[in-house]
Amino acid sequence: MFKQKKIARSALGALVGALGLAGAGGAWAQSGPDCGLNTGKPATGEPIPVGAVVGKTGPDDFSASGQAAAAYFKCVNANGGIHGRPVDYIVVDDQWNPETAAQVASKLVKDRKVVALAGSTSFVECGANAKMYADEGVMVIAGTGVPRECFNARNYVPVNAGPRVSATIAAMYAAQKYKAKKMVCVIPNIPSLGNWACEGPKEWGKKNGVEVETITIDPGSADATSTMLQAAAKKPDTIIMNVPKGILVPMLAAAEQQNLGKKIHFVSAAPAYNTDVPKAIGPYWKGNFDVNLEFNPLESAGPDNKNWLAVMDKYGAKSDPRDTFSQGGYVAARIVTQALLKMDPKKIDRAGVTDALRKVSDFKSDILCKPFYVGNGNRHNANNSGPVASPDGNGWRFAPGGCLTAEDPELVDIRADEQKMGLK
Repeated sequence: MFKQKKIARSALGALVGALGLAGAGGAWAQSGPDCGLNTGKPATGEPIPVGAVVGKTGPDDFSASGQAAAAYFKCVNANGGIHGRPVDYIVVDDQWNPETAAQVASKLVKDRKVVALAGSTSFVECGANAKMYADEGVMVIAGTGVPRECFNARNYVPVNAGPRVSATIAAMYAAQKYKAKKMVCVIPNIPSLGNWACEGPKEWGKKNGVEVETITIDPGSADATSTMLQAAAKKPDTIIMNVPKGILVPMLAAAEQQNLGKKIHFVSAAPAYNTDVPKAIGPYWKGNFDVNLEFNPLESAGPDNKNWLAVMDKYGAKSDPRDTFSQGGYVAARIVTQALLKMDPKKIDRAGVTDALRKVSDFKSDILCKPFYVGNGNRHNANNSGPVASPDGNGWRFAPGGCLTAEDPELVDIRADEQKMGLK
C-alpha cells in the first residue's frame, strides 16, 4: 500500500474552518461531515450563484465531479453557507457537443451571473468556452479537465492531472516495472485530445528510449475488437488505454478474447480507476493492468478523503459515483468555498472571487499528492503526480513507492511558475 501523506490537524480545526482557513480539519470531532462554517444551521441569506458545465448525456456520463460538488455545497448551505449566504449551485449538461457547451456556459455566465464555476467536467467545453471565461473575467475550478484547452487557459483551473500527465505517468511506470520499449496509446479522436494527450508519453519516450505510437478512435462508434487488434498488430510491449470507463471495459473484454494480456502489458490513465472496474473486467487482468490515479486512493484513511465520503453519503444520491472524478469535484468545491469564506459576504462579486481564487497558493488535502495552487499563470496544471494501482479481482492493489511525478517535457513552464511561487 502507498503511504498516505498526513495533513497536520489542529484541535481548533472547527474554529479555523469557521474562519475559512481550513477544510476538513474538524470533521471527525463533529456529528457529521465538515463543511464550511459547520454551524449546523441552514443559510438563508442572498444566494451566491456558482455554476458548472458537465458532459452528462453522450458517449458516457461524465458528471460525477458536478454531483460531488453539489453534495459539498449542500453541506455548506446546511452549515451556515458563506457567512449566512447559501451557494446557488447550477449544473448544466453540454451533451458532449461544443455548440451546446457554448450555449449553456453563456447562460451561466451572462444570464445567471455566476461568480465562478466549480466542479466542471467535460470533453468539449474548454475549447468552446475558455476565451469567453477569460473575456468575462470568471474563474473555473474544474473537477476534471480533459482536452488540451483545459490545461492551457488562464481562467480554467483543473483540479485533476489530466489525460496527458496521467498517461505519461502510466508510461513511466510501464517502462520502470516491465522494461517496456515500445508502446501504443489509445485515445478518442476528440479535437485537442487525441494527439495532445498521447504526446505526453511520446515526448517522454523520446528522451528515455521508448517508442510510442498513437491510435485514435471515434468514442461514439468505436469497434473494440478491431481497435485492440490494430494496437496489437504494432507489436508493442505495452498498450496505454486513455479512454473513458464506458469505452475501456469493452476494449479490455475484446483484448481478453484475443488473449492479448498474456503477451502485452496494459496500463491506463486515471479514468480506469473506479470501484466497479475490477469486477467488470474480471480476474484475467489481475497483475497485468496498471492504472495511474490523479488523486490518492478512494479508500485512503486521510481525514479529507473520509470527509468526502461522509459528504457523499449524507448529501449526495446513492447513485452518485464515489470515484476519482467525484474526488475532483469535491476538492474543487472546497477550494471555491474556502476562497469565498475569506471574503466579506456583502462584497462578493465576480471580480472579487476571481482575485481570491488566483491567490490560492497552498491548498492542502490528503486527496492530493501535494499542495494545490492557482496563481497568476497563463495556464494551470498544478496536479501533476499520482500513485498507481492494479486490480486484484475484487478491488485495487496499490503499488509501492507512493506518488510518481510526471516527467512530461510540456510541464517546463509549470515547473518555472512553481519555482517563482516558492513551491516544490
